[in-house]
Amino acid sequence: MKQTWKPGNLLNPAPAVMVSCALPGERPNIITVAWAGTVCSEPPMVSVSVRKSRHSHRLIRESGEFVVNLVPASLARACDLCGVKSGRDVDKFAAAHLTAAPAPGLETAPLIAESPVNLCCKVERVLELGSHDMFLGRIVQVAVEERLLDRKGKLDLRKADLIAYSHGEYLRLGEAVGRFGFSVKKSK
Repeated sequence: MKQTWKPGNLLNPAPAVMVSCALPGERPNIITVAWAGTVCSEPPMVSVSVRKSRHSHRLIRESGEFVVNLVPASLARACDLCGVKSGRDVDKFAAAHLTAAPAPGLETAPLIAESPVNLCCKVERVLELGSHDMFLGRIVQVAVEERLLDRKGKLDLRKADLIAYSHGEYLRLGEAVGRFGFSVKKSK
């Protein structure tokens, strides 16, 4: 038996990411975003949705840049802080004990040095959708910690200990239950 509810966004869990942004001459900022996702493979693109009232909205819109920083469990507290405090009032890099570093391929938006994976993006388009504007970003460079690579150079994101966000909770990602194509793989 199922209940019928009013429309709501229950597409969960969602990646918990910290989006860093800046304008020349202004303090860089971080906003925690759960409304983020993959948009396209070629060219590689992601989306982040931000309320117009948020401080980061202006920084991203005017600079045309942002960095999606993946969040390991060790940064869960910083991720939460960057989602509940406003960059208008607080230097989030300082408050969260994070380091702003130059992002490859970008002019103003910094990456978060403590994040294991950083997707450096240029805004391709802004879609005004309602409560949030969606920034479609073309990924121009990716920075990856070398410790996440195996001996052959293949990325193993399990080593990053990433978290997701679901209904007000941050969750550590768990064990693998399958691999792409396993449902049709022929037995040996």
